[in-house]
Amino acid sequence: MAYLKTQDTLEAIGAAWEELEARLDNVLKGRRFFGVFFPAPAEYHATVQLRDEDPGEAARLGLGIEVIPGGAYLRVRLRGEPPAVYGEIGRIITSLEAAPDADAERPRIEHYRRRDEIDLLVPVTPASSR
Repeated sequence: MAYLKTQDTLEAIGAAWEELEARLDNVLKGRRFFGVFFPAPAEYHATVQLRDEDPGEAARLGLGIEVIPGGAYLRVRLRGEPPAVYGEIGRIITSLEAAPDADAERPRIEHYRRRDEIDLLVPVTPASSR
């Protein structure tokens, strides 16, 4: 995954997505996009999955490389028209974080499945680890 790091504010996040899309030269079709929020220290990564034909692309575009941690996640699928749908993300993530098994160490994830469909994921601690 290639990413652009920014602050966790709506304005900064919006600007990061615009910048990431601009760096991709508007070749967006067929790519998977994720927003990754790290709680401590609070930072947001606008992230794109690189394709097999993209070797060296992250460095050329001035992007960082990361692997999104796996494991168990709570998920809510959010549907709605942008940009209004984006205003719902924080409220839903906060409600998922209230789960007793929410994992405060791993990042929260937004998976942009389509223009009007976002999966919101909050990590949970597996039952065997509690």
